[in-house]
Amino acid sequence: MPIVKYPRATEPLWHEWDGKAQKCGLRHTVYAVNGDRYTGEWLDNLKHGKGTQVWKRTGAIYSGDWKFGKRDGYGSYSIPDPVTKEYKKVYTGWWENDQKCGYGTTFYPGGERYEGEWSSGLRSGWGRMYYQDGSIYEGQWLADQPSGQGMLRLSNENRYEGGWKDGKKHGPGKFFYLDKGQLFEGIWAADIPKCGILIDFGRDEAPAPTQYPIPKV
Repeated sequence: MPIVKYPRATEPLWHEWDGKAQKCGLRHTVYAVNGDRYTGEWLDNLKHGKGTQVWKRTGAIYSGDWKFGKRDGYGSYSIPDPVTKEYKKVYTGWWENDQKCGYGTTFYPGGERYEGEWSSGLRSGWGRMYYQDGSIYEGQWLADQPSGQGMLRLSNENRYEGGWKDGKKHGPGKFFYLDKGQLFEGIWAADIPKCGILIDFGRDEAPAPTQYPIPKV
């Protein structure tokens, strides 16, 4: 009985090439068409796990966690100084869906710094802001503005404690004029005190007290 030999079925070459092109697991640097480059882990052709992304146009670097192609988890974002070309950290903390979310620290130009909670890329929750003029705000935030209860301490140690709304003093609050040894307690609206009482507070220790004490009622 004659033996018939059938040709062995061969996989098309493009199957092999396509398999090698699929990005999954740890990879060396992968370059995008626009020059961006990524080094790290992949899953189903998406950045997933630990990795570092460098954007060619801005030179910015993100190093940290990824989830299905987006920054998600803990990571840091840095940009090069336009003059010295040295990298300066802009944000370090938690991310979700490619935006700052959770606890993190942002470094602003001029030495300003924010430490606290974020939501959808905006300061929201509890946080502390260090301003360029030396003042510090600590308290609640909403949609990138002080809102709720918080304290603002000025560079001369005078401070306000009370309510905030849209970044302005709003509601019941106290302003301690420690340089003069006085305390104003009252109601504020859009940064303006509407009504309240002014009393002496630590006048004997104040560096620049008023000439005459406020008479008690």
